[in-house]
Amino acid sequence: MISSYYTHLSGEPLLAKLFENSEPYELKENPNIPLALYTSIMNQQLSTKVADVIYKRFINIYEGIEPTPQQVIDTPMEKLRAIGLSQAKAGYIKNIAQFALNEGLDLEKIKAMSDDDIYKYVGSIKGVGKWTIHTLLMFGLGREDIFIPDDLGIQNAMALLFGLDKTDRKKLRTEIITLSEQWSPYRTYLCVHLWRWFHQQQAVKL
Repeated sequence: MISSYYTHLSGEPLLAKLFENSEPYELKENPNIPLALYTSIMNQQLSTKVADVIYKRFINIYEGIEPTPQQVIDTPMEKLRAIGLSQAKAGYIKNIAQFALNEGLDLEKIKAMSDDDIYKYVGSIKGVGKWTIHTLLMFGLGREDIFIPDDLGIQNAMALLFGLDKTDRKKLRTEIITLSEQWSPYRTYLCVHLWRWFHQQQAVKL
């Protein structure tokens, strides 16, 4: 499956730059759906480096073991705030844990749902928006054709790669969605390589 997407996308002239220094990426399912959602909440609006630090601090609260939803619910807010989470993010994480206990967030149940059904089901949790669900579909469920047009990194990467005007973000969003459609059904991989490439471009500037 990896070679299928890599051969298809890396052979596209418009995407050639993305693959010059980028190895194939393997999508995997995360059997712990609540943890995948906690991680997505933690990662919002943070650099990868900072997000990794906060995730490690979170796991260390539970002595390095992935916590159960009940353990997260029982964790004092002050303890979650102390690892670098905002009041809002800490609350959203607790909301996810409570939903997991009340409604269920096991992998097999979620896997059986369509993308649209997941948006409705998981999106009913307070604090869980489209970006979080997009990343769940990508990195929690390993779905290959997810595109995140509202992600600033994706927008900036595609604007740079294709020479698009970023002045009007609404227009840019429409343009990148239209562009992305030609690379279905591998748009999750497209996003991964766009993020990698844009990060490389930013690093070169430093």
